[in-house]
Amino acid sequence: MATAAPDSTAPVPRGPRAAAPPPELDPAAVRTWQASGGNMIELLTLARTLGPVSRFVLGGVPTVLVTAPEGVHHVLALHADRYVKRSHRARALLGDGVLSAAGEPWKAQRRFLQPYFTGQGVRRLEHHMEAAAQAVADAWAVAARSGEPRDLAEDMRRYAMDVIWRVLTGHRIDDTSYRALQAGESILTALPTLPGQEMDPAATADLARIDDVAHAAIARARHTPPGEDGPGLLHTLLDAGREHPAYTDRLIRDELVTLLVAGYETTATTLTWLYRLLDRHPGERTRALDAGPADSPDRAAAVRALVGETMRLHPVAWLLPRYATEDDVVAGHLITAGSTVLTCPYLTHRDPGLWPDPDAFRPGRFLPSGERPAGPGAYFPLGLGPRACLGAQFAQREAGILLDRLLPAFVPRLHGSTAAPVFGFTLRPDGPTPATITAAPEPV
Repeated sequence: MATAAPDSTAPVPRGPRAAAPPPELDPAAVRTWQASGGNMIELLTLARTLGPVSRFVLGGVPTVLVTAPEGVHHVLALHADRYVKRSHRARALLGDGVLSAAGEPWKAQRRFLQPYFTGQGVRRLEHHMEAAAQAVADAWAVAARSGEPRDLAEDMRRYAMDVIWRVLTGHRIDDTSYRALQAGESILTALPTLPGQEMDPAATADLARIDDVAHAAIARARHTPPGEDGPGLLHTLLDAGREHPAYTDRLIRDELVTLLVAGYETTATTLTWLYRLLDRHPGERTRALDAGPADSPDRAAAVRALVGETMRLHPVAWLLPRYATEDDVVAGHLITAGSTVLTCPYLTHRDPGLWPDPDAFRPGRFLPSGERPAGPGAYFPLGLGPRACLGAQFAQREAGILLDRLLPAFVPRLHGSTAAPVFGFTLRPDGPTPATITAAPEPV
C-alpha cells in the first residue's frame, strides 16, 4: 500500500527538543521502592540498568541519573552553568558558606579562600597536620602497650577535626569544643539525601550547639591573641570583614562551619573506610610500605594509591545533585529544564565497563603503572569542574601525613570487620569501628 509523501512544509524539530528523552523507570517500580522504605542507592541502581542516562519521577519532580563519564563531565564541568546547585541540602547547617552559596557570592567566596588550599597554601599548613598526627600516634602507642581497645572512627574524626581547628584558630582543639562539634555527626545524618527534602527537626538542638561553638570561636579570635602557631584562617576571615561588607558575622559563621564540616568529614570517613579495607586486605599495607623507604616518592605514591582506591569504592560525597536551568542534551538524550540531575560517583566508580573487577580493593589501579579509565568523569570522589572540592589537595595531604605516621608503626585488629554502608548525605560506615592496636614488628 502506498504511503503519503512527507509534508515538506512541516517544521523539522531542532535544538535540544529534537533529542529523545532518556529511558524512564516504570512508575510502578518507583512506587514499590517507596513502599519498601528502600535507600536511594537502591532506586538509582535500578535506574542505571536502563542505560548511562535514565529518568524517573520522584515526588512529582522529573529526575535524571547520569553515570557515563562523558555525561558526568558534561554536567559537572563543561556546562556547569546549565546544571547548578539549588536549595543546597546542607543549607540549614552551612548557611551561605562556600559549599552552599551560588552565583556571584559563591565566586567571590571561592576566590577569597582558594589561595589557602592550593599546593603552596597546603604546604604552609602541614605543621598543623603533623602536630595532630603525632597526637594520634601517641594515643595509639599507649593503647598498644595497654591493650585497651580504641574506636578507629572516633580517632579519625578527632584527628581531622583537630587539624581543621588548628588551621582555623591556631590552637589544638579542646575537649569541650570537640564534644560540641560532634553534634555535626547527627546533623549530617539528619540532612536530606536530595534537595527539597526537609531536615529531621530532631537535629535543631544539635544545630544550636554548633552555632554556640562557632560564635564562641569567633569571639575568641576577635578578642584574644592568636594561638602558638600564629593567626588562623578565622582571623583572616575577620580581617576580611573589616574590608568587605559581604563578610558579616553571619557569613563568617557560615564559612567557619562550612570549613569545619567539609574539612573533617571527607578525611575522617575515608580513613575509617581505609582501615576497614586494610583489615580485610592486610597485604595491601605491606605492599605500600615495601614500595620504598619512608619519605620516598615510591612510598608516597603507594600511600596515595591506598587513599585513591578507598575513595573509589567509598566516595564520601556519593551523590552530587544539580538543577537543570535550561533544556539540554546529554549523551543524546533530552534533559528538560527544571529536572533534578544526579551524578553518582558510587555507581560510576563501580561500573565494570570502566573498572575491571569493580568491587575489589586494588590500590595498584592508582599507581603510575596502574590501569585506570582515560578521560575525565570516570573518577570524581571530590567532584569535578568549577565546584569540585576546594580542599581536595588539603584532604589528600592530611590523609597522607597521618598514614605516614601510623602505617609503619601500628596494625589495628578490628573487632568485626564488616560494616553496612549508610547512604545518607554522605556515605559512611554504620556504627563505631572498635579495634585493638598492636605495635608493628620491626622491619628485618
